[in-house]
Amino acid sequence: MRAGKWEVTTQMQMADVPMQLPGTTNVRCITQEQLENPDSTLPGGSPDPQADCKVSDYTAVGSKVTWKVACSGSQPMTGQGEITFDGDRYDGTMKMTMDQSVMTMKYVAKRLGDCTP
Repeated sequence: MRAGKWEVTTQMQMADVPMQLPGTTNVRCITQEQLENPDSTLPGGSPDPQADCKVSDYTAVGSKVTWKVACSGSQPMTGQGEITFDGDRYDGTMKMTMDQSVMTMKYVAKRLGDCTP
């Protein structure tokens, strides 16, 4: 991954829900400083800031990055993720387990260019 403006589309699916939930697309600026701290750029498990999620076991081998995440907030959950980079694009998945449910998030991202001030 390199610094710049990234568009990330996330598709979420719950194991106990037969239909796929609508996807979301976000654009964010990733700085070089953020790239040097993987916790700030990797998907962190829950969009809820109260979830208190921590990334661990971050590993980068070739074009693949893997990590684990544990959230200790009001709805504890654990999971693991994987992203494969291909130039200015990446694809990835993250599976989160909570109570008796499993949530799978799929990511597709592309670099749009440099960040503008």
